[in-house]
Amino acid sequence: MPNSAPPPSSGLRRRDGLLRAALLLGTAGTGAAWAAEAPVAVAVVYPDIGEPFRSVFSKIVEGIDERLAVRSDKLLVPVQSDANAQTGLTAELQRRRPRVVVALGRAGLRVALALEAGVEIVGGGIISPAEGDQRATSLHSLTPDPQLLLQRLRALLPGVRRVTVVYSGRHSGWLMRPAQDAARALGLELRALEVDDLKQALRAYQDFFAQAGAQDALWLPQDPATVDEATVLPLVLQECWDRNVALFSSNLAHVRRGALFSLFPNNLELGRSLGQTATALLARSASAPRGLRALREVQAALNTRTASHLGLDLNPQLQRGFDLLLPER
Repeated sequence: MPNSAPPPSSGLRRRDGLLRAALLLGTAGTGAAWAAEAPVAVAVVYPDIGEPFRSVFSKIVEGIDERLAVRSDKLLVPVQSDANAQTGLTAELQRRRPRVVVALGRAGLRVALALEAGVEIVGGGIISPAEGDQRATSLHSLTPDPQLLLQRLRALLPGVRRVTVVYSGRHSGWLMRPAQDAARALGLELRALEVDDLKQALRAYQDFFAQAGAQDALWLPQDPATVDEATVLPLVLQECWDRNVALFSSNLAHVRRGALFSLFPNNLELGRSLGQTATALLARSASAPRGLRALREVQAALNTRTASHLGLDLNPQLQRGFDLLLPER
């Protein structure tokens, strides 16, 4: 690779096949050509993926750029790239010498986490942490903050006193302490039942329904070890409907199937939060958020059919509190 920057008209044509297909490096918002000599303050790494996810990541990146006070380079990562391609992309990113990398999705995180030590990494666009993610300085999950979920439940159904969640330690254990704290603050009892797999989860759900009453609610986390679309979801939807038990979820798709409500990402606001974190890390601010955080940049969805079944008054004020009403008419 040459040490000086090629002319804008020929820069990308001189890259090899891998980089022509996978790499988009430039100054955010200007379309300027890659200047190979000058290091950048921030690089944004995100998946090169088809719709509808392409629009999601584009909106997050838009929010990141809104909050950054400096220029940023963009690196698109093919989601199906092999180990050699990822190594090449990491090396290319390393040559840019960014001080902070904002990495989105598993594909973006894999590339960023392979960088040499000394680079601050802000991760986003993932549901739960994986082994090795602790290398990231700050990790923004797509899992809604339990406090926001429980506050929404309390406002909708003040008669509920006990919430049960079936979870696995691997995927959702990190959420349980803040969930317990939030429940206590709201005057709720949280029964967090840890299991290892779907077989144990089914037994836990069956035990729950054997004693569930009007003061109970069931929370479905984004946890593949305790919730699946083929077995668990149909069971809990039917049982909750038959017993008039409130079912809420961390997964928007479950509201389309009949769960009462869910919270889902506000992608632009999430991007702004990621950009703000990157800016704080650049400034070496003590207030820069570190570690793993649940999603607080949310929108809310309500299933109006389920709400009516549970006796909720679907007045205009209640409906205005939700960004999405389902089923859509």
